[in-house]
Amino acid sequence: MRQFLKFTFASFLGCIICSVTIALLAFATIACIIATSGDDTVVLNDKSVLTVNLSGTITEHTTENPFNDVMGYGAGQQGLDDIVGAIDKASDAKEISAIYVEAGLVSADYASLQEIRQALQRAKAKKKLIISYAKEYTQGAYYVCSVADKVWINPEGMLDLHGLSAQPMFLKDLMAKFGIKMKVVKVGKFKSATEQYTEERMSDENRLQVSRYINGIWDTVTGEISAARGIGKAELNRCADEMAALMPTSYLLKHKLVDKTLYAEDVKTELKKLLNIDGDKEIEQVSCSTINRNYPDGRKSDKKIAVYYCEGSIVRAPEAAAVTGDAGITSPKMVKDLEDLAKDDDVKAVVIRINSGGGDAFASEEIWHAVKTLAGRKPVVVSMGGMAASGAYYLSCAATHIMAQPTTLTGSIGIFGAFPDMSGLITQKLGVRFDNVKTNAHSDFNMMQTARPFNAEEEEMLQQYVNRGYELFCKRVADGRKMPADSVKNIAEGRVWLGTDAVKIGLVDGLGGTKEAIAKAAQLAKTKDYETVTYPASPSWLEQLTETVGGNGNNLDEQLRATLGTLYEPFVMIRSMERQSPIQARCQIILGTGRQ
Repeated sequence: MRQFLKFTFASFLGCIICSVTIALLAFATIACIIATSGDDTVVLNDKSVLTVNLSGTITEHTTENPFNDVMGYGAGQQGLDDIVGAIDKASDAKEISAIYVEAGLVSADYASLQEIRQALQRAKAKKKLIISYAKEYTQGAYYVCSVADKVWINPEGMLDLHGLSAQPMFLKDLMAKFGIKMKVVKVGKFKSATEQYTEERMSDENRLQVSRYINGIWDTVTGEISAARGIGKAELNRCADEMAALMPTSYLLKHKLVDKTLYAEDVKTELKKLLNIDGDKEIEQVSCSTINRNYPDGRKSDKKIAVYYCEGSIVRAPEAAAVTGDAGITSPKMVKDLEDLAKDDDVKAVVIRINSGGGDAFASEEIWHAVKTLAGRKPVVVSMGGMAASGAYYLSCAATHIMAQPTTLTGSIGIFGAFPDMSGLITQKLGVRFDNVKTNAHSDFNMMQTARPFNAEEEEMLQQYVNRGYELFCKRVADGRKMPADSVKNIAEGRVWLGTDAVKIGLVDGLGGTKEAIAKAAQLAKTKDYETVTYPASPSWLEQLTETVGGNGNNLDEQLRATLGTLYEPFVMIRSMERQSPIQARCQIILGTGRQ
């Protein structure tokens, strides 16, 4: 027996030593790869070209994680700030003569695409040659590339121009198959996020607001393409109606949508001609990541303008963000970060860059308080991305100044509670029975309604609770925007507004992107000598390794999204039902933001 225990222990110890050794070797290998791949210092010569890869998923901001790069996670994902920053740096670099945009399948909202387009316009104004090429232009990619001096396409390529549509998904019948009903209490006739649970079609109010914002975005898109390409808006709409995507490239040339057809191997030859580069010389190309590393902003100052990036659902805990499939804005972390920025005397102003449809109402209130406190000590400028609605507008309204893009979706001042009634599933489908002994009238009250539905008295109490939340939301907006409460309620009711409309009704102060928001923050801080710093701070290498090995919450969701397609959203809704706060300041935007 002693010999058996000795050999068993020796084998166990050997396994542990072997596992640790393998882990250390793997870590060392990864570290070596990272160390050798991080050095891409370049010295640019005249007539260099910045190459912008306009494809994949574009998020507001990406934190470099070399472990993710080695493991292949997050492939095809780019930060909007990296793309715009690289274009602006190329605009100022005398060695760079042209910007070449290679377009592909891009996933981004129109406000993000508009910001990239505006950066290209700034480069064009500084006499940089802008060239674009694609085998296939998606509608959003073409919107960006239409600003180019030359728009080229493969002779057998495709250019998609079809307009915008909204196709909301209704889950009432799906949930009924599982014996689940949703009890909804809300304030705001335009607050449409709950319609997916309770209706079979759009309400008249929702149809009105959706029609307004998709037509407004499309009017902006066609107007800017028209101005750049010299094509009338009426003709662009005819091309969309005629399904330009299914037409031969001769059709695209005839309607001036593109300038030339050529194969990919001929692009460099044509580009050399435009730049007067000898045929036997190679074009010096530089990527966005390389120019960002080699051409820092250049400003070094004790005075800082902090740019704080936040994107995704607003939640109280990271776990709630994980189940919704996005990175999430976690209130405890953001509150702590804003408190630190308030105490940092070197930070003279803060830009909060936000792209969110809202989320947990209480978490939004917590962040609102932190923003208000911060704005009491230094200027706070909110820069809205594709969306800053409902809870995201809640936290924004305490800022000193608010800026949005014309195509930003904002407002949605409203609140709702969505409570899943699981009693049909538990008692009827599964056959579980409950008995009850209680001390008070509502001792057996349960937000998930597993044993019984709410009674009439409980429903009334829930409605009053939501009503108080709505009144508070309106008060926060009225105080922050210095508007009468009645004026706020006239534009509230959960209605979604375009950025252009939001300026007119006082919800937003001006139009522009992050660059303009930073300039405004510096103006409010009364400083011309400043350095921009990005927040939240990048995680340590150990945190990055742990995140990569443990899973960052997005990799599985990327695979599920690709696998499930249109079924992904109802799957996530059912998956997250138990872990989300039932009281939400959330906006459901049903304009597809997939492959634009």
